[in-house]
Amino acid sequence: MINWHSLSAQQVLQTLDTNEAGLSQAEAEQRIERYGVNRLRSPDSPGFFIRFLLQFHNVLIYILLIAAAVTAFIGHWTDSCVILAVVIINAVIGVIQESKAERALAGIRSMLSIHASVLRDNHRRQISAEALVPGDIVLLQSGDKVPADMRLFSCKNLRVDEAILTGESQAVEKGIESVLESVAIGDRDCMVYSGTLVVYGQAAGVVVATGHHSEIGRISTMLEQVNKLSTPLLRKIADFGFRLAAVTFVLVLVVILYGLLAHDYGIDELFMAAVGIAVAVIPEELPPIMTITLALGVQRMARHNAIIRHLPAVETLGSVTVICTDKTGTLTRNEMTVQQIFTANDRLQVSGVGYAPEGSFSSDGRGILIAEHADCMDLLRAGLLCSDAKLQLQEDQWIVDGDPTEGAVIAVAMKAALNPAHVSESLPRTDVIPFESEHRLMATLHHSHDNQGVIFVKGAPETILALCSQQRSQGNNCALDLAYWNNTIQEAACSGLRMLAIAQRAAERNQQILRFSDVRANFTLLGMVGMTDPPREEAVAAVNQCHHAGIRVKMITGDHQATASSIGAKLNLGDGRTVLTGVALDTMDDKALRQAVTNIDVFARTNPEHKLRLVAALQANGEIVAMTGDGVNDAPALKRADVGVAMGQKGTEVAKESAEMVLADDNFVSIVHAVKEGRTVYDNIKKTMVYVLPTNGGEAGLIILAIFLGITLPITPVQILWINMVTTVTLAIALSFEPPEADVMHRPPRDPDAPLLSGFLVWRIVFVTSLMIGGGLGLTMWETMQGSSIEFSRTVLVNLFVVCEILYLFNCRYLLASAMSIEGFLGNRYVLISAGILILLQILFTYLPAFQLIFGTVALDADAWTRILSAGLVLFLIIEFEKYLLRCSGIKEL
Repeated sequence: MINWHSLSAQQVLQTLDTNEAGLSQAEAEQRIERYGVNRLRSPDSPGFFIRFLLQFHNVLIYILLIAAAVTAFIGHWTDSCVILAVVIINAVIGVIQESKAERALAGIRSMLSIHASVLRDNHRRQISAEALVPGDIVLLQSGDKVPADMRLFSCKNLRVDEAILTGESQAVEKGIESVLESVAIGDRDCMVYSGTLVVYGQAAGVVVATGHHSEIGRISTMLEQVNKLSTPLLRKIADFGFRLAAVTFVLVLVVILYGLLAHDYGIDELFMAAVGIAVAVIPEELPPIMTITLALGVQRMARHNAIIRHLPAVETLGSVTVICTDKTGTLTRNEMTVQQIFTANDRLQVSGVGYAPEGSFSSDGRGILIAEHADCMDLLRAGLLCSDAKLQLQEDQWIVDGDPTEGAVIAVAMKAALNPAHVSESLPRTDVIPFESEHRLMATLHHSHDNQGVIFVKGAPETILALCSQQRSQGNNCALDLAYWNNTIQEAACSGLRMLAIAQRAAERNQQILRFSDVRANFTLLGMVGMTDPPREEAVAAVNQCHHAGIRVKMITGDHQATASSIGAKLNLGDGRTVLTGVALDTMDDKALRQAVTNIDVFARTNPEHKLRLVAALQANGEIVAMTGDGVNDAPALKRADVGVAMGQKGTEVAKESAEMVLADDNFVSIVHAVKEGRTVYDNIKKTMVYVLPTNGGEAGLIILAIFLGITLPITPVQILWINMVTTVTLAIALSFEPPEADVMHRPPRDPDAPLLSGFLVWRIVFVTSLMIGGGLGLTMWETMQGSSIEFSRTVLVNLFVVCEILYLFNCRYLLASAMSIEGFLGNRYVLISAGILILLQILFTYLPAFQLIFGTVALDADAWTRILSAGLVLFLIIEFEKYLLRCSGIKEL
């Protein structure tokens, strides 16, 4: 093993047969064959058999296994086998779903895999970190996750958080000098290691180890975080299971004692009744259905570019009351667009959005031919020449390679039919002073083909005006009207426009070098362009949707107050005028800030540290907060928020690792989709419970009632298991696929402390349970009075329960709204498919001799089916009438 930290940078490069220009692509491909991909080995997971056995580790399943043993002990082998078969089928479904969930989560992790900035063939490229090989030259900057173990050979103010390796809470200063071979990992200042985080500065280094050969690979168990499908909701379900088990035990004990003392039941008959109660009460289908519902929700969110990293966020999203979001790229396009052009004589409006060179020009609402406005054409031509950016068409999308401001100027020039290549050829560049924030301008020197020299400058209006003594007016130079331009700048700022001024002056024929002394005075102002990053059209609709859903949206931006106010007004945030700046925020104590965040929705000139205070203030007011962020300094706020949302495109790895959700497209609309999906997931889980529990209650209630009445059991345990099994694999799962209800984003956010089942839902369960018990008992007594056999009566009862469940499923598609519509019956194809499959299964159950032998059923005649269907329809109509009464009483949500 080579101690890279003890070698000089040059020795490391020689040992790895590379140089500071990087590997060639061909060499990199050869090395990946030799060293393998830069990826940790997948963690060992239990085999199929162990995972299968773990499916039985559930108190409800234990009760079913005891029931199987009891039925076998008293000689009811058929019942015992069927109970075991159902338990095994449930376990197989659990293993399959667990495997699907693991694959889904693995897919999500792969979507979040980091990228690296690498030199290949002496060109800087962005590649997947998995493609790195020893010898690659990697460039690091603040916010990056280190993609491989690296020996540094160049760094500037580099500090790295190595807590994942060393436990040190403070970031470590790095350098390029080699250290002693024996030093501990925390003192290897010239090394950075895979998985650590760059918190400040820049560096370049050579990759020395990848994948499981890296330091983190050797201690990879420290990094393995297994995403299990265990959420607060599922823990509530588990607690519900324990309580249900206790209730089941009490019921069984009471029934056995009552049967022995009050009636002349045989012990084996009482045991079968007890087994029937246990089998009926236990909703063994509930845990796998919950898992399926959550997994489907995560997958649907991923399709809407919202990647869930921590599954509890699915539930929390349904409770969000405030979304705090950045402006640039999230609410806006992050594509600067020139919207107005100002010259001494013209004020033109420009249509079109983004970098696409598509749009037109107008003045006072009337379309114009821009070619007829010579001053504007001179301004746009100068903007093209004094620029380093390029616009490129990639996959039907215009992309700027360079500064976004320059990209906007190039786009508007191309709208005026100016060709950047032709303009550059007509007046080639001789020298340049690149833009620096210290000087707030960029300057370029050009010479025509007849050697006429000209200097162009562009930059902040105040800076450029200070250089100018003249202005261009109708093709001539005249004295600068400073008052006019100051008024123009002020008006544009009030409209939220970012202004860029462009000027020129003649240069000497033989001048070849451009110095700062050449850009001090005597320039002629050509004009200014006003640009902005416009709101996404879909973001405007999404913000309105949030308002209807009772969710407040707060925009937090580092932009100027005027820009923030303008964008806020367009997005209908707050009153469109009130803006709290970071400076004002710093003067407030926590109490004052809590009051301010109640009324103010737009925050300008803020830094990432302000986000943490805003989140804390909102939470102190009882709000459930989703917070977006993309930078290293956003991490504390993302962790503090109830749901941290990181940007997938422009976000740093630190931000992504601190968040519960990552937006693959950096679009605010994706947050709203996720909130909608979070509400839908919770709705579907409630619907599932309201659907499953009444059937179980009806089956158990009938057996208990039969014991207390001293009559023969109206249904057997194996028949109960049949009902539960076939409805689980068909009808109950169909509710997991329910689309969002029409009013899901018109309700107030869900209270996260609210019980799993509200009072009204408990009433619905009790109400439907009573209807099923009453209908089942009534039909059983009818068949008895008609002299039907017990087998015939039980077959009728089983089919009644199944028919009632099919029709009740349509009731449950909407807990409050009416299901008596085309959408109510046809809106979920999975419901129709499930109902069709179940009808076929019931035909086999009723008429196939093998099923008749196993389940003790007999064939039914048409009259029996008429009674069954009529009873089921009555149940459906009664529940729809109950929902109608609830709606009339003003109840809007169950």
